[in-house]
Amino acid sequence: MFIIGSTNQTIQMHKIASHIPEYDCYFSQIYDNAPHVKFALKAGLLDRTIMSGTLKRKSEEYLQANQLKNDYANSVYRNEYDMAVLCTDMIIPNEFKKIKTVFVQEGMTDVLTNWGRIIKTLGLPAYLTLDTSLNGSSNRCDVYCVASQGYKNHFSSMGTDEGKIVVTGIPNFDNVQEYISNDFLLKNYVLVATSDIRECFGIDNRKKFIADAVTIANGRQLIFKLHPNEIVKRAVKEIKDNTPDGTIIYTNGNVNHMIANCDELITQYSTLVYVGIVLGKKVHSYFDVEQLKRLVPAQNDGTSAKNIASICREYIEFTGTKENFLNSIAKNNREVAA
Repeated sequence: MFIIGSTNQTIQMHKIASHIPEYDCYFSQIYDNAPHVKFALKAGLLDRTIMSGTLKRKSEEYLQANQLKNDYANSVYRNEYDMAVLCTDMIIPNEFKKIKTVFVQEGMTDVLTNWGRIIKTLGLPAYLTLDTSLNGSSNRCDVYCVASQGYKNHFSSMGTDEGKIVVTGIPNFDNVQEYISNDFLLKNYVLVATSDIRECFGIDNRKKFIADAVTIANGRQLIFKLHPNEIVKRAVKEIKDNTPDGTIIYTNGNVNHMIANCDELITQYSTLVYVGIVLGKKVHSYFDVEQLKRLVPAQNDGTSAKNIASICREYIEFTGTKENFLNSIAKNNREVAA
């Protein structure tokens, strides 16, 4: 079972599954059978999250378009799964706690706030942070596949056993150079890639962010690419009201190609900043850029999905204990993306 979330997470899981065709692979949006989660879903309280609403619909449309088996919440096929490949360890259904589990990092994690520290200290459910700051840090999965040595150090410092963590690289961010060759017609502009902070219950001073972007552009062509989870009507109006005439706004399109053609990249909380860093662009982020350079995903010519699939195959066929499998990874020095 591959647990999916955003479109990016869904594509990553599809890529991994494509490298283990000898196994029956099924997919499901993130779910939890806990009564309070079911209530929140039914009440529409999670419609702006990856568990429901637009993001869930887009991911399931991707599954259908690619003829992938959708077993949402194990309610369609009623399978007994041997392994779960997870895009988050913040929510793990009870049935997966009895089988082999592999965590796959999607992108960057949010900054740990004081509230997040309280949640972690008290041992409360990580999803109560209402962000991704604790994703990859619960130590609840058997194996953790991460983007880089920098992230291995990060997740280890946050509480996940270092011996569980393997640097595999992550699909969609492991071959950034391929975006240089593209058919996006515009060049030499300042690109602004926004985040869905408000839609995820955070505070976003969007007017100030836009004003800062205008200042950075300093008369150069300004292009905004909205996050797919944003409330489009509101975001577009804010941009039009606070930017010069001629500012371009995209709600769709290949943002990686847009980054490849820009002169400067402005982000908020977005993994897209790594694309800019690898391509040598001047970048701006709400995160510390120097720290991001230490965390940047390994570039391995697009082999991350194959690396992760190889670990899944080895683990699902391994007949010993989980501890013995982890020891075999360490013994074989399986830092496959170093």
